[in-house]
Amino acid sequence: MLHRRPLVKRLLKNRPNNLLVVSGLGSSTWDVTSAGEDDRNFRFIGAMGQAGPFALGLALAQPEKRILLFTGDGELLMGLGVLATIANQSPSNLVIVALDNESYVETGSQPTATAGPTDLEAVARGCGIVATRTITKESEFNVLRDLIYDSTGPVFANVKIVSEVLPLVFPESFDGVTAVNRFRGAAIS
Repeated sequence: MLHRRPLVKRLLKNRPNNLLVVSGLGSSTWDVTSAGEDDRNFRFIGAMGQAGPFALGLALAQPEKRILLFTGDGELLMGLGVLATIANQSPSNLVIVALDNESYVETGSQPTATAGPTDLEAVARGCGIVATRTITKESEFNVLRDLIYDSTGPVFANVKIVSEVLPLVFPESFDGVTAVNRFRGAAIS
């Protein structure tokens, strides 16, 4: 298993200008924020289950941009139907990275369904997403990076990560209007 913060930071290091990042509620947002403030990041705070639909809409609205969604297994499990919708819309510029720690770390580290028999890659594939992969080792980092930056989407990568409680890293502003305006400016430039 991999460690989430260093992984996200490495994946976003020297990213191309056309890459827009969306992060799901909780740990995914803290991870993206810890990698550095960037106007091309849109981080969800307090809206569990909305990152996937938002990333899909963004991918459809901005086909010349590459959209990378970081989300957790808990958020994804809450709305698995979004994978079917993504597969049916089939945006070639959308990449989903599920940071799967098999637990709800934010609320006490209770196990999620992925700690049992539920396989998120199999679910994504069953929904019709063709480019899928489960990443479990550091030695697969370059495979993951190639999926994110070079594969035709939609792409789904389930990354098995260590379940660890990390310090929260808050964005510079929690003001929704400021966040939306800043991101909109970066997304349309």
